Amino acid sequence: MSRFLRPGFLCFIIFLNGCSNSPEEFQHNILAFGTLITVTLYDVDEALAQQAFKSLEDDFTYFHTAWSPWEQGSLRRINHLIPTEKEFSLGPSVLPLIQQSLPLAEATNNLYNPAIGKLINLWQMHNHDHPGIKPPDVKLIHSLVASNPRLSDLYIQGIRIRSQNPDVQLNFGAFAKGYAIDLSIQHLKTMGIHHAILNTGGDLKAIGSKGNRNWRIAIRHPRKDDIIATIETRGEESIFTSGDYERYYMHKGKRYHHIIDPRTGYPADQSQSVTVIHHQSGLADAAATALFIAGPDHWYEIAKKLNLKQVMLIDNQGKIHVTPDMQKRLILKNPQETTLFVSAPL
Repeated sequence: MSRFLRPGFLCFIIFLNGCSNSPEEFQHNILAFGTLITVTLYDVDEALAQQAFKSLEDDFTYFHTAWSPWEQGSLRRINHLIPTEKEFSLGPSVLPLIQQSLPLAEATNNLYNPAIGKLINLWQMHNHDHPGIKPPDVKLIHSLVASNPRLSDLYIQGIRIRSQNPDVQLNFGAFAKGYAIDLSIQHLKTMGIHHAILNTGGDLKAIGSKGNRNWRIAIRHPRKDDIIATIETRGEESIFTSGDYERYYMHKGKRYHHIIDPRTGYPADQSQSVTVIHHQSGLADAAATALFIAGPDHWYEIAKKLNLKQVMLIDNQGKIHVTPDMQKRLILKNPQETTLFVSAPL
């Protein structure tokens, strides 16, 4: 479930305008959340672009330190104190993550579950490329599943917090990056920037357009070194994907990836990827994870609860399931060779 340390899986294509008097475009890379964040600004002057880049660098450095469970910041401190089951003061930087995640966890039947940090650590996906890595001991997995850690185990009053479940360990890898993008885009708009893309390791949010052309986003095929489709953005939109190819290892012929099903303690195995379009990046981020875990039999009911109109799920057989609104948006690379299973309108 954690996505702080994953490579990109979605790319964006910028169509360049060759005219010498065209508005200026600037691009800058920032390293945070264990991935490369690419900021593209359009129709701005260089001074404003450089000011924005510096400001976003400072913001992402702060977000990464405060919200990563592995850095010496607020979230790590919280995880250290939760097992004491005593009340303590909550770092104000983490409180919005908890508050906004609580309704998302409830709406997804806790398939989006930021409280399973111990399970995530048990699988050691940040070491997925190490030789000899293998699944953890089944008894440890079963023990954590039986303890059933959830956000609802937390009691919060003001900035005071305690947990009745010592196995709660917070990891917002399926939300924090999206929330950071939302905050950053809002920051850019307050600076007078209205045409931009923030691409954080493949997940992204776009505002405005590139002149008279929309931004065009390419969605990666989960089993090929290729794209499966493109989407043209419409104003302010977030496009997030969860896939089993992002961080994984093979053991005895089976793929083990980083998206953990809280119900079983094992990587979810019914989906290859899920793409969600929504105006809120944090919601799209969490929803993509939850729908991936729900799989082809149950994704639709959760999408309906979240009022998601634009979703694409590729199941473990390679079949593509889409909502009607998503079907209208997809520009398939090989339409003659691609069959879409279209769900009823939400």
